[in-house]
Amino acid sequence: MPILVASFIGFLAGQFLALLLDTMGAALTHYPGGFNALSKAANPPWWSNALGLLGLWVGFGAAIYYAYREGHLRPLAEQWRPRWSDLSYVVVGVACQLVIDLVYEPFHFKSLNHPVNHLFKAAHGPGFVLIALMTTLLAPFFEEWLFRGVIFRAIAEGAKGASKRTAVTLGVVVSACLFGLAHGEALQFVGLALLGVVLALLVHRTKRLVPSFVTHASFNAVALVAIIAQRAGH
Repeated sequence: MPILVASFIGFLAGQFLALLLDTMGAALTHYPGGFNALSKAANPPWWSNALGLLGLWVGFGAAIYYAYREGHLRPLAEQWRPRWSDLSYVVVGVACQLVIDLVYEPFHFKSLNHPVNHLFKAAHGPGFVLIALMTTLLAPFFEEWLFRGVIFRAIAEGAKGASKRTAVTLGVVVSACLFGLAHGEALQFVGLALLGVVLALLVHRTKRLVPSFVTHASFNAVALVAIIAQRAGH
């Protein structure tokens, strides 16, 4: 399916652009050891994470543009129009985070917080605020638009030779798995895939992207609040 191929290419292009921006950032800031050292840093500086996210989102944006312009995917009628009732999805996002935490609790994985530490460990002051805004608002925005607004819908509405129910189920499962894989964290995959299922079902049920965005943003915000509370306690 052309839209799925374009989404994959957009993801790869975003990764490449992220590396390019990181390379430029290392050169401009005279980072000790250059890009090679930066790429191996356990806790990279905030600007490196910000540039990486920016590059990735450019790739996402290109894939979204292709889906609408060349793939002829029609936007949902009110996909980004907010309603006061959407605030209720904050509870859904928080609940998803708590449930997934309970699922992982018996396993006691030591590196489960690696993605969060990677983003925030070296971020302080304005850099911390910027990364916080990017991960709680901008990341859910771009990810919902691509994974649910494009990939899920492209499968659910375009699967040929399948019943409507089968197509929707396939769209939910595939988009959720790709969402989990895109984060590149093996331990996080199950939790992210489960979240992806919930988010895709929300889009299918509401025919909008705002509910899934609010759920996703509040899910991410729980981790942010935990970090702030941890730092305040030190």
